[in-house]
Amino acid sequence: MKKMKKITVIIPALNEEEGIGPVLREIPINTLLSMGYETEVMVIDNGSKDKTSHIAKQNGATVIIQPIRGYGNAYKAGFANASGDIIATGDADLTYPFEDLPAIIQRMEKDDLDFITTDRLKYVNSEVMTSSHIFGNKVLTKIIKLLFNLPFVDSQSGMWIFRRIIWDELDVRSSGMPFSQEIKIEAYIRGFKCAEIPINYRIRAGDTKLNTFKDGAKVIVQIFIKKLSTFFSNTSIANSIAINKNVLVISEKEKQSLVEF
Repeated sequence: MKKMKKITVIIPALNEEEGIGPVLREIPINTLLSMGYETEVMVIDNGSKDKTSHIAKQNGATVIIQPIRGYGNAYKAGFANASGDIIATGDADLTYPFEDLPAIIQRMEKDDLDFITTDRLKYVNSEVMTSSHIFGNKVLTKIIKLLFNLPFVDSQSGMWIFRRIIWDELDVRSSGMPFSQEIKIEAYIRGFKCAEIPINYRIRAGDTKLNTFKDGAKVIVQIFIKKLSTFFSNTSIANSIAINKNVLVISEKEKQSLVEF
């Protein structure tokens, strides 16, 4: 009998009582089961004051409380508790189409991919995302492409599907919104097999939590901090290799001099 695989769907939430129920009911658990995937659903409550956790439990999700605020902190708590072979993410506000998971998983299996991110911008319109946000996303993506040579069209998308085994290989440090771009950067520069799939991004339910200027500034600062950290990391590795080579050369010379003597 073929062993059942498992997917963990992780959804961070902060006061999302309006959207969390419909989001959880949209996850195609039966379709995934027919594909050979058991589904574990986790909602990471990041300090909600409304009925988010209660509604999530009513809809069969496991609720984990992450009292330390931050988008990245919520995901780190989720990843630490996930037991699936594959992790899928998305927001609790109805913007991301969890109904697309079967097709995305099929693409992952077909192309033997490690990490899939999604492109919100291909089909986006001004009713879903303002023109200033669309422009801002494109600018951020251009900067990241210039600094890291990333092939992705949408660097800020919050829906990713990846093999859980790669998480331990990624050095993702962001605790807030920059977590989204950093996990993509890490997956790509670490050499994992990546792809990007366009999705239909939708109008959010409930009130937005993003502060355009504050969060935008944090994202930009993190891009350059990340570049500096990867530069020094690569320099350190290069120096280590050089030192090791020198040791080997010296050792070989010593060996030759002993033979000649």
